[in-house]
This record gives sequence, C-alpha cells and structure tokens, in this order.
Amino acid sequence: MSGTGLHPGLVRPRPQRRRARSRTYSATVRALGPIALLALWWAASATGVLTPDVLASPAEVLRAVGELWGNGQLPDALTTSLTRSGLGLLIGLAAGLVLGITTGFTRLGDELLDSSIQTLRTIPFLSLVPLFMVWFGINETAKILLIAVATTFPMYVSTSSGVRNTDPKLIEAMRSFGMGRIALVREVVLPGALPSLLAGLRLSMTLSVIALIAAEEINATAGIGYLMSQAQSYARTDILAVCILVYGLLGLTADIVVRLLERVLMPWRTPQGATR
Repeated sequence: MSGTGLHPGLVRPRPQRRRARSRTYSATVRALGPIALLALWWAASATGVLTPDVLASPAEVLRAVGELWGNGQLPDALTTSLTRSGLGLLIGLAAGLVLGITTGFTRLGDELLDSSIQTLRTIPFLSLVPLFMVWFGINETAKILLIAVATTFPMYVSTSSGVRNTDPKLIEAMRSFGMGRIALVREVVLPGALPSLLAGLRLSMTLSVIALIAAEEINATAGIGYLMSQAQSYARTDILAVCILVYGLLGLTADIVVRLLERVLMPWRTPQGATR
C-alpha cells in the first residue's frame, strides 16, 4: 500500500462531472444540421448543380410558399390534412391503448387476441390501400381508417409491453388493499407503463404522417397530397418542395410535442445525452 492508501497500479477515482448546457446552446447545436443542409441546397442551386427542373432553389420555394398562402391553398390543404391525420391518430391510439391493456393485463385477453394482432401487425399498411378503396370507396373514411390502422400497432406493442413490465408485487399489494381492476389499471398500471406509452405515442404520431402521405394518394381532391399531385402535373418542383417540407415539419412537430409531454409527465427523467 502506498501513502495514498491505494493499491499500487490503481489511480484515485475521479467522479464524472455533469456539464450543464443552456437551452440556447442546445437549440443552436440542433439547428446546425438544418442550416448546413439549407446552405448546401442554396449553393448547389446558385452554382447550377441543381437546376429548377430537378429541384427549385430555396428562394423559389419561399416564393411558392407566399403564393400558396396568399391564394389560400396552403392553409386549406393544411387544415384538411391535419384533420385526416388527427382523426386517424386518435382512433389508432384509442384502439392500441385498449388492446394493449387487455392483452398485457389479462391472461385471457393475451391468449385470445395477441397472436391475431401480431399477425395483422406484420402486414404492411400500404398493402391495404386497394382493399380499403374497395370496402370504403375513395371518400374520407378510407383515408382516416388507413391512418388509424397504421398507428394502432405501435401503440399496441408499446402499451402491452409497458403493462406487462409493471411490478407484479405492487399490483398484488394493491389488490390486497381491495383496489378494483379498473382503479388498478388507472392508478397503478398506466402510470408504471408511462415511458412505454410515450414511446408508442411518438412512433404512432410519426407513422400518422407517413400514412397520411399514402392516404392522400387515394384520389384526394384536397390536402397536401392533392397539392403535390397538381404540382407534379405541371412540373412545379417549387410546390413539390413546399409539400415535402410541410410533411417533414409535421413529423418534427409531432416529435417535439411528445418530448414536451415527457418533460411534463416525467420531469425526473434526465434528457438523453445530458451527461455526455
């Protein structure tokens, strides 16, 4: 033993210190990637590497935004698409939550439903488009239900997994105190499964945007997808770029909403990567 009390060859441990980062710094770092892509896009357009018939320049896209907003096409399309996506998402979340609780909390529900749901989950939702057109026609019902189907299964898998991972000893203790099944789900199971529920919500919200793109290919006469089909007919790459960016912003907004929910509902969780 040395004078420091440590075994020869060992060093005194140094506790890792967390480096506090301000929100401004984090926001700036997150913005560097999009800014770099925008600068690369602008440079490629300015030098002629990207011609307007391939992809419009950022300035032309901004002009297209002003044009579409000024004549009311973009607000109307956004309202229509958000309504479709929102209704389908609500139906899918409700179905996934109920089915996940049923199979995760009851043995009978697991034995009756899980294998069938897992089989249906493996079917790509895009393959259902022709079938939905036959069943429901080309109206809004087919579009909303396609989004609902796409968003049901991520919520189901996350809910079922979260419910199954709830501490069985805690459930048994609450049952011994006389807590009923519905109260047990509401007061114990769902709060314990909250991280999994939010993960399922994030996946479902992202898929609702992807499914929206597919749904609006079903002979849409309004919405962002309709704008894209019209722009394709007239080779308007500026409007096509606007629609693609809108879809991307919708997905980003959905992710931000879930992150905010995580901070509000689970304030004790450390943001990923905060200690590195």
